[in-house]
Amino acid sequence: MMQEFERIERLRKRVEGTVNKHVKVAIGDDAAVVGTEPDEDHVVTTDTMVEGVHFLPTTMSWYDIGYKCMAASVSDVAAMGGRPIAAVLALAVPEELDFEHLEMVYDGVAGLCKEFSCSLAGGDLTRTSGPLVLTSTVLGAVPKDRALLRSGAQPGDVVFVTGQVGTSAAGLELLVGTAVVPVDSQLELRQAHQRPLPQVTAGQILLDAGASACNDISDGLASEANEIAAMSGVRLRIDSARIPISPAVRDFSRAVRKNPLDYAWYGGEDYQLIGTASSRSFAVALARCESVGVKLTAIGRVEAGDGVVAEDENGTLNVIEAKGFNHFSK
Repeated sequence: MMQEFERIERLRKRVEGTVNKHVKVAIGDDAAVVGTEPDEDHVVTTDTMVEGVHFLPTTMSWYDIGYKCMAASVSDVAAMGGRPIAAVLALAVPEELDFEHLEMVYDGVAGLCKEFSCSLAGGDLTRTSGPLVLTSTVLGAVPKDRALLRSGAQPGDVVFVTGQVGTSAAGLELLVGTAVVPVDSQLELRQAHQRPLPQVTAGQILLDAGASACNDISDGLASEANEIAAMSGVRLRIDSARIPISPAVRDFSRAVRKNPLDYAWYGGEDYQLIGTASSRSFAVALARCESVGVKLTAIGRVEAGDGVVAEDENGTLNVIEAKGFNHFSK
């Protein structure tokens, strides 16, 4: 049987191409050493994915599992306007899991890290009698005292989102169901669920443009919008018709006879960004995003008050509750 240190060395080789200039000491010592810049603050975040709760090997490849675990944490850094620098990954591995599958997980981690010049600098590996558990921790950097928070939205601000929302949730439902949609829609939905792309470039543009608040869409648009409203002490008024929903989601919604907005509001795992900005800051961010091919859409306004309301096609206002993915809901 392969011993612990042999396993670690084989896994280290899968990610050695991720090392960057900020990491002075990577895998091999008791701890990693990461350099700092005097004009920056560090952003630290961690996420855990549990087999059967957050993913199924029947709907995702082993590569996808590693990629998505790291993407969840990088997305948190993006929401703060930061850039990822270094990461560590802890795994609790079932005895029966083939080591080759574990190597594929690390390939996925390395793929995501290379995409954003983030070094996998260490971690932990242990055995478990339960399901596979992955915990990613990412260290990022933002300009000193300028990190984007959820608490800065002001009445009069524009509410915006990046990309399109609801695609990952529809993708999961496609993977576990039997609905038939066009092949190109299938590919888009699968990709969105299995390998969502954190919006690091958009986050940095929004920070530079002067956005007032930001949050990543991991638990659904409804949940994240309510978090901004609560932390900022304001109301977010959303025009439902402006929420950017992919044609692939609309195709799928017709096939399963559901409202596509349900996927957008309550789906989650899109790893897009929702935030607020003054009209001027939004205009600056929109121009910069368009210049690099990032979709940025105004979907509403910030008002005095509390909570989130959405105006439908008939002009009726509906309260949007903070529903979405919740680890402890029944």
